[in-house]
Amino acid sequence: MYISEDSKAFKWLILLTGSFVTMLYGMAVFIATIALPDMMGALSSTQDQITWSVTGNIVATAIFTPFAGWISTRYEIRHILLISVVGFILSSFFCGFSNNLEQIVTARFLQGAFAAPLPPLAQTLILGAFPLYQRNLAIAIWGMANISGLVVAPMIGGFLGEILEWRWIFYCLMPFGFIAIALVYFTVPLQNDGQKNRFDWIGFISISICLGSLQIMFDRGERNGWFESNETIFQLGTALLAFYFFISHSLTYKTPFINLKIFKNWNYSLGLILIFFFGMLNFVPMIIFPPLLQELRGYPQSIIGLLIGVRGLGAFVGFALMAFANRLDPKISLSIAFALQGFSGLYMASFNIDMLFSQIAWAGIIQGMGVGMAWVPISVFAFSTIDKKYFGEATAMYHLVRNVASSLFISITVAVVLHTGQLNFGNLSSFVTFWNEGLVLNFANEMLNEFDTITIANLTKEVSRQSLMIGYINSFKLFAIVSFLTIPFLFLIRRQK
Repeated sequence: MYISEDSKAFKWLILLTGSFVTMLYGMAVFIATIALPDMMGALSSTQDQITWSVTGNIVATAIFTPFAGWISTRYEIRHILLISVVGFILSSFFCGFSNNLEQIVTARFLQGAFAAPLPPLAQTLILGAFPLYQRNLAIAIWGMANISGLVVAPMIGGFLGEILEWRWIFYCLMPFGFIAIALVYFTVPLQNDGQKNRFDWIGFISISICLGSLQIMFDRGERNGWFESNETIFQLGTALLAFYFFISHSLTYKTPFINLKIFKNWNYSLGLILIFFFGMLNFVPMIIFPPLLQELRGYPQSIIGLLIGVRGLGAFVGFALMAFANRLDPKISLSIAFALQGFSGLYMASFNIDMLFSQIAWAGIIQGMGVGMAWVPISVFAFSTIDKKYFGEATAMYHLVRNVASSLFISITVAVVLHTGQLNFGNLSSFVTFWNEGLVLNFANEMLNEFDTITIANLTKEVSRQSLMIGYINSFKLFAIVSFLTIPFLFLIRRQK
């Protein structure tokens, strides 16, 4: 039993269901970021290793997102959503049940694989249910629901992680999954068009190898010394070869895994470029702030969750503005959106290790507003001229590009933090010696033997904190640079009537 398509409330119920399942996906990605410091200690892993639990989830989503485009033409969207949510619930349980790094990364990969169809299929349902003149409002409301995962997840995760332990951060996703099952069952109709396209396994495997190799290369690049390592060269060569094989195969195969014809659409192709930059900027603050605040500032998880949740409030404001600004030139709104993110990056780059709660909150609000103001116009104009029969493939590729950009830039950002932090530690620690006369004079009242053993150790610990903070500042500068580099592409937008 489901709501009839003839009902006046049908499109709004579809919007509610699509928004909730998308929020479920957003919660899964964001909620783990709060637990990273605790998981790092409990699972005996380093900072670059524990981020695999996030990037692995995003990579799985990127690999299996285009898969949603094919299965949506072959099977009922309603059935796909139900299976995806059930798999999501089970994988969330195994995330909390994990006892080592390998288990949590595997469980998070499965969680991302099952969650992958949720955003593109939800967007496909919403685009199909609403007429063109209402899509701006529908996409804005859907985007708010997506961002609500950013608000709800950190706050729930922060309090549960502090009161109980990090495992309950994943267990709490299960009740939301059961609600999603009920919404899908009672609102999504049977509407398959009867197509039975053959699945392009060669294309799927080749693009999966390409994305997987790239992600592993960026995750392990800093640890391996980048291109001084044969492993990194092999991973890059594998990714390039797999990508070449994928393109050549897709151009000659009758029913390719991803129909390359959709790239002939100017608006859609430009939309993919912009959503790539958007994806690079979207997740990074969520990943680097928890370890920064907990390790360098000693903030509890509940406070970290609130600070990250504030970013979601800024995104709500951005979405609310765009819901009623459908006549505004996208060049103007997107310029403001990416400029806001760029200025937030510069503001964060001005932080020092004694940054205040209010400074972090304002940076999150500004950055969140940029996210909210960018998502709606990119999504609307990218799909404004796409034929409805390509919605499944187009939305799948759209979310693939966004997720690939997110996972790669997360790895690059973490590498920047660690690499520049180590460089600065080497430079600063050279001054922390017994032969530094200025340092010795400042501790003239201490015994020389105590200065050697205790004071030097404490100073070295402080140098480690300060050098790591410099690494974070460099990552914020990179964030700002990417934001401002996006603006020139906005002048390529062709205004639609």
